Amino acid sequence: MAEWIPLLMFLVTGAVLMTGYPVALSLGGTALAFAVFGSMTGSFDDAFLSALPSRLFGIMTNETLIAVPLFVFMGVMLERAKIAEQLLDAMSALFGRLGGGLGISVVLVGMLMAASTGIVGATVVTMGLLSLPTMLKHKYDPAIACGTICASGTLGQIIPPSIVLVLLGDVLSSAYQQAQLDMGIFSPETVSVGDLFAGALIPGLVMVALYVIYLLVTTWLQPHRMPSPEKTQQGAQFSWLKIVTALAIPMLLILAVLGSILSGLATPTEAASVGAVGAILLAAMRGEAGVQRMREVTLSTMEVTSMVFMILIGASLFSLVFRGFGGDEMIADLLSDLPGGAMGAMVAVMLTMFLLGFILDFIEITFVIVPIVGPILLAMGIDPVWLGIMIAINLQTSFLTPPFGFALFYLRGVAPASISTSHIYRGVMPYIAIQLLMLVLLAYWPMLATWLPGIIYG
Repeated sequence: MAEWIPLLMFLVTGAVLMTGYPVALSLGGTALAFAVFGSMTGSFDDAFLSALPSRLFGIMTNETLIAVPLFVFMGVMLERAKIAEQLLDAMSALFGRLGGGLGISVVLVGMLMAASTGIVGATVVTMGLLSLPTMLKHKYDPAIACGTICASGTLGQIIPPSIVLVLLGDVLSSAYQQAQLDMGIFSPETVSVGDLFAGALIPGLVMVALYVIYLLVTTWLQPHRMPSPEKTQQGAQFSWLKIVTALAIPMLLILAVLGSILSGLATPTEAASVGAVGAILLAAMRGEAGVQRMREVTLSTMEVTSMVFMILIGASLFSLVFRGFGGDEMIADLLSDLPGGAMGAMVAVMLTMFLLGFILDFIEITFVIVPIVGPILLAMGIDPVWLGIMIAINLQTSFLTPPFGFALFYLRGVAPASISTSHIYRGVMPYIAIQLLMLVLLAYWPMLATWLPGIIYG
């Protein structure tokens, strides 16, 4: 019976989460309840809980995690400064007369917003409010309009500087070192957030290109679904100077953040601080950096950061109790016994994470699941950068998949009444196929993720 306790922990935690109870308290509370039960029955060693203070101290002193509130601040400030609105106007002026031009504009603005904010919910909601009414006004098929907005919004999962990659980089670094120590390597190599940022660039850009190709092919085969207006209102109002200005300023900020990380001039935390200051300057240029605006952005940043770190604390307690019951050994035995070796284990983990993505956010999956399965997969010889990018794209796909995808709920919350849930579900299906194709391409050519980090960092 004792060997099934770790599995029971997962089931009970999932049941508690389904009731709507806060994630951090669900993880920590369930773990403590099982620890008390195990201690009373003699199946759990209380010594495992003595490691909790040192873990919490490690979280508090982790310099990499300081990048989280800074990137959140940067993203919220850019959102409140209405940068997305300016970018959408500029892109519409460039592509508005082309068949499917508005859709392409949404994809490209989603890419730029992903590289600026890294926050999926904010991007989907912002693009839904700004671009969906315009696309419907120009007689776009509601399904294509909704699918394009949802898919573009989830690019924040994979295009750096993504908060997902920051958290994954920190967790995978610990998992990689643990895997090497378990293999008897006492001078372990490391993997950094910068490695994941570099590894995500090519897959992210390839995915954007596939989105655009899908829109162009659809326009060619079914032009009535994305009609080309003779002259867009935005095109009449914009000059080339305004277009270049609208695109150049956010691009400079993105290049400053990513360039400083990839060139080795700054750590992710230092680059995040550059991004936060740059976002303030951008907002000030647009007259959006007043005292009230700063107060709103700071409070929003505090709420998101508090949620992330509370979940991290709850996940740390959960993983300690899970290991105390022998859960890590059970998972290791299970994955080792699967047919297909490392690749079979990888497929099983990817499928599990995909299904968990229906009910858990990326933060919980990163902090709870990755520390458990990461060391096992890495000990099998799987590349840590490739694993991180596969996880990020997998979760991105999960967040798009009906009926539980988070991006679908975000758009449903801001879409007009004329948009039905079936429109959203049908619209995301081609993009889900594209992302699954990207996973297959990455599985077949891991160099898509590992080549650039190898070139930059040797």
